[in-house]
Amino acid sequence: MKTKQKLLAGLVSVIPLLSMALAAAPVQAQGYNPVIRGFNVDEVRRLVPGQELNFDLYGTAGGRVFLQIAGANRNLQLTETEPGQYEGTYTIGTRDRITATSAVTANLRVGNQVTSGVLSESLVRGGRYNGPRRGDVADLPRIERFDVRATEDLGPGNDLDFMLRGTPGAKVDMTISGTRGVFFLPEVRPGEYEGSYVIRRGDRIAPNTAVTANMRINGRVATATLGKPLQLVSTVPQNAPRVVRYCSNCATVEAINVIEVNGEGNYLGTVGGGVVGALLGSQIGDGNGRTAAQVAGALGGAYVGRNIDRANAKQTRHFEVVIRFANGGTQTVQYANDPGMRVGEKVKINDGVLTRDN
Repeated sequence: MKTKQKLLAGLVSVIPLLSMALAAAPVQAQGYNPVIRGFNVDEVRRLVPGQELNFDLYGTAGGRVFLQIAGANRNLQLTETEPGQYEGTYTIGTRDRITATSAVTANLRVGNQVTSGVLSESLVRGGRYNGPRRGDVADLPRIERFDVRATEDLGPGNDLDFMLRGTPGAKVDMTISGTRGVFFLPEVRPGEYEGSYVIRRGDRIAPNTAVTANMRINGRVATATLGKPLQLVSTVPQNAPRVVRYCSNCATVEAINVIEVNGEGNYLGTVGGGVVGALLGSQIGDGNGRTAAQVAGALGGAYVGRNIDRANAKQTRHFEVVIRFANGGTQTVQYANDPGMRVGEKVKINDGVLTRDN
């Protein structure tokens, strides 16, 4: 019994160790390497004792960054102020022998993996960097394509993915106007360089911001400027001009007048034949006196009034629809029965026949 208890206790003590080993195994199997995406210094006017050199590095988060400055008596450790953003200040001492062309090397360590990068700019404002130089065209590396996968939003936290294709085995760095520092595009395949830049809060990036890439190899450098905007552009114009639809036979019902005809005469088609009638303007819709007078004129001067003996007369009703076109013109359409239209209704006229404009 005691032997079994010891075995069980031993297994219980081993389980946590196995869990830790299994959890750590995938990380080791990945062979994960940290990445330095940008390395920058605030250039100064003079390198004198007491002068501060402010460095910042942009890369893999959760690591430790150490700088080595040629001519300096000590190294500098940068502090991670934001995920993947490391900053630090080196104060020049009296025993330092730092010059404008002193090489500055950064080592980013995450776990047991270390990546190094070299500052590609001078420490002194306007100074000359003692690095790769431009040479004859025949000796220059070649940039065949420089592109970006634009984003819909240029706000903080959004990614800008850059791609460059050219001479293999080179070092490619990139500058974005409105941002601090120089950023790197690692070679992912022979002659193909890719990298992402995450927009930071202090950046001032616009859709047409200038972006420059430098390809360096064997002491030579080739430069290319991005030729497309950083922000996606809508294919639909925001202020597209409105297309005005002009319809020559479209109109609006302006008035519907009821015509009361006395006697046996036929009002429709016999205007000017001496039909005596009574014109009742504005009985349907919003007809007006002027329209009624026009209709009376159309009757060829028929006497309108109440001085007719209606006792023995036969009365019939007819309808006239007055429509107005967009150009201001009018037209009258006659109906023997109520057309069932309303004042203000949109209509079309074809061969003298009115239809509703749906």
